Amino acid sequence: MPNIKYKTPQMNYFKEEDIRPLLISEEPEAGSIEISPNVTAELNAGGELIGVEILNASTYIRDSILESVQGKLLNLSSTEV
Repeated sequence: MPNIKYKTPQMNYFKEEDIRPLLISEEPEAGSIEISPNVTAELNAGGELIGVEILNASTYIRDSILESVQGKLLNLSSTEV
């Protein structure tokens, strides 16, 4: 089991930059990996996840929610046929 000092996840929003970071550990960031467009996983020196950063957050979150809702609606309508 990793030795990450997890804490209650802390999510902020920086309006001017449109960035929403999710911090799950107070350890210093040693690197990052882009896991999808506009989403970056932040890693500690051991390569363990310590946070996630969403760029263009307002658009990304809106589009993600709309895609999820539309997908569920399509599934519901196909089962009602």
